Amino acid sequence: MTSQAELQKKLNLERATNFMRQYRDPNSRELKKLSANQFMEVWSHYDRDGNGYIEGTELDGFLREFVSSANATDVGPEAVSDDMLIELKACFMEAYDDNQDGKIDIRELAQLLPMEENFLLLFRFDNPLESSVEFMKIWREYDTDGSGYIEADELKNFLRDLLKEAKKINDVSEDKLIEYTDTMLQVFDANKDGRLQLSEMAKLLPVKENFLCRQVFKGATKLTKDDIERVFALYDRDNNGTIENEELRGFLKDLLELVKKDYDAQDLQDFEETILRGVDYNQDGKINKKELTMILLAIAKHNQEEEPAA
Repeated sequence: MTSQAELQKKLNLERATNFMRQYRDPNSRELKKLSANQFMEVWSHYDRDGNGYIEGTELDGFLREFVSSANATDVGPEAVSDDMLIELKACFMEAYDDNQDGKIDIRELAQLLPMEENFLLLFRFDNPLESSVEFMKIWREYDTDGSGYIEADELKNFLRDLLKEAKKINDVSEDKLIEYTDTMLQVFDANKDGRLQLSEMAKLLPVKENFLCRQVFKGATKLTKDDIERVFALYDRDNNGTIENEELRGFLKDLLELVKKDYDAQDLQDFEETILRGVDYNQDGKINKKELTMILLAIAKHNQEEEPAA
């Protein structure tokens, strides 16, 4: 019994001095494969302020502990000098900071740490969605009760289908799916209401690019006819000459993200009503090329006016 208590005391001490040490093999010093729950423990430990990134002093702390925990002797994180840390951070960020924003998000950490294969597949590294139109189609498919939220059961169904699609087999137990669902909610449910709103689901299921964030819409260059044609083609997926239904909601989601970080289905609906009231002169609930042009010119003009003040 004493040896068990001593072991626990040693583990608690290791956690206090170097959180990463407990996840390394004591002999080889290699990182052990992490379960979904262990990955969540690491993420929560270093993302101290819960803002969805490991950055600044959090990142410094993680790097010091990550490197010093590989040492066979029990050296503390202070063994990594400031000069070493600067060099280490530069190499580390070049390798893992995919979007080059100077901080580590959950996907980037998932690429770095060895994890259960199935759980890793949920981060969709190689397969971001082409556009927000696809995102809105998926949202409609899995928000089965039309509540405007993806609840735990709906999220579990989504994760099950995602794994089935990725592995082409159905070998994930119900217990594992529940664990994955809980972990995903812990990571992406920012307001902790036990379900995912639109902006939270958008982080779990990223789109390759918000086309409306391009420099051309920031007033730096003149908007051309070709730019407008490209945007229209991006959202008019069925090529029927209008942006409607999920196409319209995908466009509005991208537009909303320019001004609002956290948003739900009600925000999107209110936004849709406001935009259509301003430009949908024939009141058909769709956007044609002329109406889209008005919106894009208004965005470019608004951004141009804001630029000198920035």
